[in-house]
Amino acid sequence: MPTLFSYIVRYDDGFAPNPFMGFCTLACCKPRIRKVAREGDYVVGIGSKSEGNRLVYAMRVTEAPMTFDEYWSEPRFLVKRPEMQAGGEKALGDNIYHWNGSEWVQAWSQHNPAGSQDMGHLRTDISGAHALISDDFTYWGGDGPPLPSDLAGLIHGRGHKSRANDHLIPAFERWFNGRKERGRVGMPTNPLPSPAGNGKGKRGKTC
Repeated sequence: MPTLFSYIVRYDDGFAPNPFMGFCTLACCKPRIRKVAREGDYVVGIGSKSEGNRLVYAMRVTEAPMTFDEYWSEPRFLVKRPEMQAGGEKALGDNIYHWNGSEWVQAWSQHNPAGSQDMGHLRTDISGAHALISDDFTYWGGDGPPLPSDLAGLIHGRGHKSRANDHLIPAFERWFNGRKERGRVGMPTNPLPSPAGNGKGKRGKTC
């Protein structure tokens, strides 16, 4: 039986999750989910109570979770390396970590918009061990529908829910598989970033 993870997306900015370039990926933030999720599991992100607990995204993990080095070097996901100078979707890439033989390197990204290494984010992110990848997802962003009433139990406060959702898996799979819309059907709640200049940016909240 798959595991159904659910959590509140506090900062929906297109970085974590990253729904662009044909895949929904979760490679930063939510380390406890990324550390244990496996191919075939589901991850559901729900908006805050103040926003009506609308759905932000739902994805099925469609391949074995990748290590950071695998994700960094995989040709399909080179487009997920951030290009901060470009702005927009390209600045939101979540393929930001690799091991250089002696230490972890954090690429210039939404997690370190000032250009220097952010050790707090780095330690948190790499503790998750993996990047989760899906080509079977729906990302609504700031335009998500209300959570179906029979799935209201997915709503959680801090952290995430997993095994407590086991009884909801049949209803969730019926709902998820019954929806025709797939892929990115909306845009993030927060505006896309403007092109960066010289590596000096304003730190944002991304998790």
